[in-house]
Amino acid sequence: MSDRYDLVIRSRRAVLPYGERPAAVGVRDGRVAAIEDADARLPAAAEVDLGDIALLPGLVDTHVHINEPGRTEWEGFDTATRAAAAGGVTTLIDMPLNSLPPTTLPENLRVKRDVARDKVFVDVGFWGGAIPGNVPALRPLHDAGVFGFKCFTADSGVPEFPPLSEKEQYAAFREIASFDGLVIVHAEDPGALTTPETGDYPAFLASRPPSAERLAVEQVIRIAEETGVRAHILHLSAADCLKPLAEARARGLRITAETCPHYLALAAEDVPGPASTAYKCCPPIRDAGNRDELWRGLADGVISCVVTDHSPCTPDLKRGDFATAWGGISSLQLGLSAVWTAARARGHALSDVVRWMAEGPAALAGLTGRKGRIALGADADLTAFAADEAYLVDAAGLRHRNPVTPYAGRALTGLVQATWLRGEIVDDVPRGALLTRP
Repeated sequence: MSDRYDLVIRSRRAVLPYGERPAAVGVRDGRVAAIEDADARLPAAAEVDLGDIALLPGLVDTHVHINEPGRTEWEGFDTATRAAAAGGVTTLIDMPLNSLPPTTLPENLRVKRDVARDKVFVDVGFWGGAIPGNVPALRPLHDAGVFGFKCFTADSGVPEFPPLSEKEQYAAFREIASFDGLVIVHAEDPGALTTPETGDYPAFLASRPPSAERLAVEQVIRIAEETGVRAHILHLSAADCLKPLAEARARGLRITAETCPHYLALAAEDVPGPASTAYKCCPPIRDAGNRDELWRGLADGVISCVVTDHSPCTPDLKRGDFATAWGGISSLQLGLSAVWTAARARGHALSDVVRWMAEGPAALAGLTGRKGRIALGADADLTAFAADEAYLVDAAGLRHRNPVTPYAGRALTGLVQATWLRGEIVDDVPRGALLTRP
């Protein structure tokens, strides 16, 4: 029958672009082909009735370090994309580091794509990298389909991906602006960073003060204004940056910002002691008052998306204290639950979380027509989310390669029950596609 759907999913809590309501979603050829009332008669080859379990669009995570090839013992395409699907993420964009080689040349992008092919359980795209000396490679990388270019203003932590000086930022930003590309920036001013005096968390936090972020963000704003480049601030942790970002946007600058689940769900006061290095990340998790301001920045739209900055490593690199351990938090599987737990306590709706974790990141990557929304013609990337189900995080049940997490033993609310990629349930068969910039 020409009007027969491959799949119909019904839910009394479907989160659609115009709000949450009961709905039946019909899928044909991997796309959303119908959105009707929950009790509408839609002939289908298969049907799922979720009842009160919410139906969300698959999340889009534009900040993921997969690390393969070269540091595959830290993470890989197989394990990262399995964890993503378990957390309701159906599209992710891989960072250009910490893989070897980094994605700073077209030939390096080809290596990464060849390694990822046939391994991914969700759709995967790639950021390029802007490092000293690779300005001639930026346009070829853009033409090869990367979604934009990541750079650092301070030490990245790995020698093959050095930061850009102010002069080098001008050169890279001008080149990226010439083809209307996007630059995404790890913004911390190296002159404001210090070496921690001890290995405890207060010393580590003091070594990366809010002023380090604000100085770097103000520099990015200044260079973006002079070059006309589109710019995005990564993993914003310091609320002091919200005012200059809001002012820049009011002046018409094309600049956006993201934050991460750990900055919204955790606080410096939560860190138990110097051995609790699962909490270490850069920029750091700041105090509860700063966290409140980040939530206000989300509500006001100064921060447009929430993404994980999934940055794993092997357990041995997390040993020691806050002066020596690797900085990075792995939360691909837990980001939705962590954000929803904190959001609902503050009076936000599921539709807000979808806007921050699906629609916003899709817009950043230029994927609005296909991803991040339950809308006619969009990919049928969907998530069944038991929004009222509470659970304790068991690290042993996490799908990423090295299950180290500051959320271990933490009570969260909201559990992903199933994930569909283009209308197919995500199971043990890798059906993900490798994406290029639209």
